[in-house]
Amino acid sequence: MEALPVAGDRRGILSAVPAALNGGDPLLHPSPAPDSPPLPSAPGALDPDAIFSLFDPSENGGDDGDDGGDAPVSSRGSDAPSRSARSSASENSRITVSDPQKEQETTSSLVPGSGFYVTYLVTTRFVSGSGGGLAEIRVRRRFKDVVALADRLSEAYRGYFVPQRPDKSVVEGQVMQKHEFVEQRRSAIEKYLNRLAAHPVIGKSDELRVFLRMPVKSPSPSTEVASRMSDGVGALSKQVSGETRGRNVAVATQGVVQPAKGRRDFMRMFRELKQAVTNDWGGVKPLVMEEDKEFLEKKGKLQDLEQQLTTASKQAEALVKAKQDIGDTMGELGLTFVKLAKFEMENATYHSQRSRAAEIKHFATAALRTSRFYRESNAQTVKHLDNLHEYLGLMLAVHSAFSDRSTALLTVQTLTSDLSSLLAREEKLEASSMRFGGDKSKIHRIEELRETIRNTEDAKICAIKDYECIKENNNNELERLDRERHEDFLVMLKGFVSNQVIYAEKIANVWANVAEETKGYTSQSK
Repeated sequence: MEALPVAGDRRGILSAVPAALNGGDPLLHPSPAPDSPPLPSAPGALDPDAIFSLFDPSENGGDDGDDGGDAPVSSRGSDAPSRSARSSASENSRITVSDPQKEQETTSSLVPGSGFYVTYLVTTRFVSGSGGGLAEIRVRRRFKDVVALADRLSEAYRGYFVPQRPDKSVVEGQVMQKHEFVEQRRSAIEKYLNRLAAHPVIGKSDELRVFLRMPVKSPSPSTEVASRMSDGVGALSKQVSGETRGRNVAVATQGVVQPAKGRRDFMRMFRELKQAVTNDWGGVKPLVMEEDKEFLEKKGKLQDLEQQLTTASKQAEALVKAKQDIGDTMGELGLTFVKLAKFEMENATYHSQRSRAAEIKHFATAALRTSRFYRESNAQTVKHLDNLHEYLGLMLAVHSAFSDRSTALLTVQTLTSDLSSLLAREEKLEASSMRFGGDKSKIHRIEELRETIRNTEDAKICAIKDYECIKENNNNELERLDRERHEDFLVMLKGFVSNQVIYAEKIANVWANVAEETKGYTSQSK
């Protein structure tokens, strides 16, 4: 049996989808993962289904009586979450990741021929613009390409709830030899790409479209980082040496809309760090503050929601574990009675003994059938309550979007403080120039300072626009989150309740039949 993961579990076991078989390679050959019945929890435990078919002729096509059949139920269509419906309505209707293959590493390996990496076949089905039918495009991507895509999206869509990419394992080199790791990563990448496609804005982005449809390899993220680092070091050396004085002494207006850390702008990082320390420990009220009370209220409610989701996820795990234990215990009970019925039948000498053995067999069949119902119900429960884990993961994206807002506000505060200091310096220089006469050097310094003030004012205007844009993105995303959460949780609860009712009726019918068959013992006892 599977247990519902709580916060921090990123293996994606609940919704793992088996990959295509890959040429017999033991590294990339995925372990079998059936859709409905989960694996037994205790290794070596007997499977009740192994004995179940010996005593239940209905398993081979016979009538199942009043319990409505043993086929797993679909909760009357309620197990198809609205999240999937939104994904199918997006530009990319379905994305699958399969067929992992090993490829030789030719660049980063110290010893030529010793390193390798795994690529995955990404298949995207989308609506063709011409005929309106479904078209399909297949490209190969490695995990490093997924990291690069996530970095581009986080820069281009600040303030949006961008789904978090799968984590890069710190022990990847040690576990890369195991096909379980490859399968878990394949499943995580597939879930991540489908979450991106389901987003109303990111699902239509050029970055995602290029990743899914262009067969060319994506630029290496290490190359991008090296380029930014070089630009940042160059900018720092110019700012320290004073080469930029009189031209772009302050922050470049086009670069101010991006975080200093992402652009490796070290001088700006130092100024923003100073501003952050001043805000926290300086005892001075910043010139610009977060004044959106409605946003602050929603932010507090989301923090409470995260705590409630964590608690609900733990309780759901406990529920799944308890039902798993009941199913396992019931299965063991049924197997025990199977052995007892066999013993009675083999050693029976009287008709009453054979009759008693037949009734023990019926009881064993009911216990085994009940065990299987519990396991099927548990698999559906895991499927429905996985929404709790999905929204816990989404909280990370919410925190990241709020961090974008805080960073943009810090940039505005830093530029406002810088501008205030520059204006004070200009006032002092002008006063000094008027007092001691017109010195050419001072006049030149005043002109340079005024140019710096103009550049800083332009940068501040650009930063304010970026901050307002992020605020608007946050507000739109919060409205979307509230709307979709209501829809998803409603579908989740309907599916969960329907599943519980259907299987409770099945189990009740099984034991009602047993009670009917054994009611003669009640009359005899009277």
